[in-house]
Amino acid sequence: MDAAAGTRGARARTGIAGLLLAGLIAATSLGSFGPPAGAAAMKGPDSVADTAANVMDAVVNISTSQTVAPSRSVPTPELPPGSPFEEFFEEFFKRRQQQQGEDNAPRRVSSLGSGFVIDQAGFIVTNNHVIADADEIYANFADGSKLKAELIGRDTKIDIALLKVTPEEGKPLKAVKFGNSDVLRVGDWVMAIGNPFGLGGTLTVGVISARNRDINSGPYDNFLQTDAAINRGNSGGPLFNMDGDVIGINTAIISPSGGSIGIGFAVPANTAVPIIAQLKEFGEARRGWIGVRIQQVTPEIAESLALGRPRGALVGAVTEDGPAAKGGLKAGDVVLSFDGKEVKDMRSLPIIVADTPVDKEVEVVVVRKGTEEKLKLVVGRLNEAEVAAATPEAPEAKPDAPKVETQKLLGLDLAELTPELRTRFKIKDELKGVVVMAVEPGSVAAERGIAPGNLIVEVNQEATATPKDIENRLEALKKDGRRSALLMVADPEGQIRFTALPVD
Repeated sequence: MDAAAGTRGARARTGIAGLLLAGLIAATSLGSFGPPAGAAAMKGPDSVADTAANVMDAVVNISTSQTVAPSRSVPTPELPPGSPFEEFFEEFFKRRQQQQGEDNAPRRVSSLGSGFVIDQAGFIVTNNHVIADADEIYANFADGSKLKAELIGRDTKIDIALLKVTPEEGKPLKAVKFGNSDVLRVGDWVMAIGNPFGLGGTLTVGVISARNRDINSGPYDNFLQTDAAINRGNSGGPLFNMDGDVIGINTAIISPSGGSIGIGFAVPANTAVPIIAQLKEFGEARRGWIGVRIQQVTPEIAESLALGRPRGALVGAVTEDGPAAKGGLKAGDVVLSFDGKEVKDMRSLPIIVADTPVDKEVEVVVVRKGTEEKLKLVVGRLNEAEVAAATPEAPEAKPDAPKVETQKLLGLDLAELTPELRTRFKIKDELKGVVVMAVEPGSVAAERGIAPGNLIVEVNQEATATPKDIENRLEALKKDGRRSALLMVADPEGQIRFTALPVD
């Protein structure tokens, strides 16, 4: 190698070294070496072994058994005499019937789930679906002991069951306590312990993925969502926070494959605790009730009522002589808070009311005709057997019916209510308003479900008796700059609902 080549090589090496040094300085200044900013918040929690060891013995495997009826035998098919398959089928079904005769006795089937002890006296919480239809229920403990359990009470609405075992002499049970699920935030760490696929004492860790999930499993859906692995057999098991408090009861998963895909749901502790207390005291759930039918406040309804934004629950109808009626609540009121709790939307009001103790006097904040008012009412008890009657369809007008003078507004043909129209549409005597004779196809009114035979009872909380009343009210709304009109609509049976239609 000549001197020039050596010099060029030395310069190259020096340049490379300089670039590496510059890169090192740049990387260090950008934080590329060592953990990036916020990494401590991104990593998992410190070991949960101590917390798990403290609560593991309180988690039990729930095993059940039940007797099922034998399956029906398949009759031997009738074949034409001399058929080439006659002998084959006779032999086949003869063997089949002999086998079924042996298996025709009632069979015992078993299933597995999870649960947890909440009281050293032997009270255990699990899901109702874990023990549904069971003839025998056993709690299997971590130390290998097995105790027969008695069903104290169940609540199908939130899928909770309370069991009771009798602890063995000198062997007190380990119990866990409930925590406050309302303080949980999305991203908080949680751990689930249960009996997935029969593998008892299994612990998984994850975070709260979402709150207040409605999965259409019942009227009081308010689930915590977690990505902690929950599988079949985890049902009824506890979901713990990092302090070892139960903040949820694992109940359901979304799983196309049958295994965990990181979407599990737990009943929040604050939803379950009052129900468990009622099951313990009464053997049944006793929910609050006020006697209203409600509907969602849509953006159009919010605009028509000058609410600013969709919020609260709109009262569509009030049960006569019910707690709400006695407390002064009226159709058209928008409930903003109940017993000091904010009513964010329609779905939250039934949950709040159901969790309120029966016979408690509460304050209700409503918006009525643009003004906020405070009312007081005493919460009643929900009768679970109550079922709303189906609404009959309005009958078609008879071909020979006399012609009725109508006025077209809002995509509706409207007429003044007469005795003839009351009879034609079978409208109850106590109902008043303007009759809908026809609905323009494809109109907003048609999309909102308004039908012939309905009554327009109010427009923006002002009573209407004639189509002219509605026209005047619409003109006033236009002058006020309103884009929507809030209609109180009644069907012939008197079922009330509200809907907003554009005034133009």
